Amino acid sequence: MRPMPADSWLPELLTADVLYTGIGGGYAPGGVVVSGGVVAATGDLATLRASFPHARERRAGAVIAPPPVNAHTHLDMSAYDFQALPYFRWLPEVVIAQQRRRGVAGALAGAAELARLGTGAVGDIVWAGDVMDALLPREDLTGVLYFEVLGTFPERADAIFAGVRERIERWRRLERPGGLRVGLSPHTPFTVSHRLMRRVTEYAAGEGLPLQIHVAEHPAEAELFRTGGGPLWEHRPAALYPATFAEVIGRGPEPDLTPVRYLDELGVLRARPALVHMVNVTPEDIARVAAAGCAVVSCPRSNAHLECGAFPWAAFAAAGVEVALGTDSVASGGSLDVRGEVAFARALYPALDPRLLVRAAVKGGHRVTGTRPQVLRRGDPWDERFVW
Repeated sequence: MRPMPADSWLPELLTADVLYTGIGGGYAPGGVVVSGGVVAATGDLATLRASFPHARERRAGAVIAPPPVNAHTHLDMSAYDFQALPYFRWLPEVVIAQQRRRGVAGALAGAAELARLGTGAVGDIVWAGDVMDALLPREDLTGVLYFEVLGTFPERADAIFAGVRERIERWRRLERPGGLRVGLSPHTPFTVSHRLMRRVTEYAAGEGLPLQIHVAEHPAEAELFRTGGGPLWEHRPAALYPATFAEVIGRGPEPDLTPVRYLDELGVLRARPALVHMVNVTPEDIARVAAAGCAVVSCPRSNAHLECGAFPWAAFAAAGVEVALGTDSVASGGSLDVRGEVAFARALYPALDPRLLVRAAVKGGHRVTGTRPQVLRRGDPWDERFVW
């Protein structure tokens, strides 16, 4: 038997630009000492070097952290081709043009990709019942499947809600401990009538169902609430909307009305939904979100690709709002790997502490999905998947 090299039993100090253990604020730079396949210590490099002077040092990668969470995606669009286009070109040229690719096959392929990536949890928007039926039994993912609700005519709200409730109650009986849970997603403040929005969010709050709502993604949404018109109204499918936007929201547009203020005054924020995108917001909007205790989910690559603007991360962080990360659809984000969102965000926000970005991808995502994060602790087995 050949003797082992003299240094093979020495502990190894793995270093990274950012270390986030799942607890606290993280280290930049940081490292993990591994001995015999077990985590011996974590922390800042100076302390680890002093405490383990004989450890062999090796740069592991840019980030060492538990698996990230994809807190917002559309798995049923995973068979779409990615295209970066302005928002009002992307809708017809990608979403509508590739509509036949949307459905169960894409959702299953996307779910398999998330499992392959070792994703910590997922927050998926489910557009159709057969997709929910296909995804809910999966044992290789945890997180939330948010069933999407649309309907702009207030007079149809009760009938739509009754149908949604019946389906949700059937699906909830299929949930398993530690598995995927069922949630709700009233699509946007302008594609769901005020009556339906209130019914859905009050029901979710009463039943303890997680919620996600797309809010303030494109600048045209803010214009719609201010004026009752603009590009969003002009591009709407006329047959799916009442005559005026005021009928949708149950009040007239106002110069200072924003989508966030509308949801707050409607009572929706009391249900503490996760608000997705939140790019085109005001300081008052951020204060309302913080006061309500809502989390937000940013999708940096999608927002850039569709020319929607940049999420004001520093302002939300200063207000104490919990931030998570999502990829949105493959068609707009490019992939389902949240590590790509972190890398993109590091370039997009060079002045932002990178520990905030990594924490958002891990702990922020778990808080949105209501799942438990994995933690890097002394005595735990080391896994190379902790290296991003």
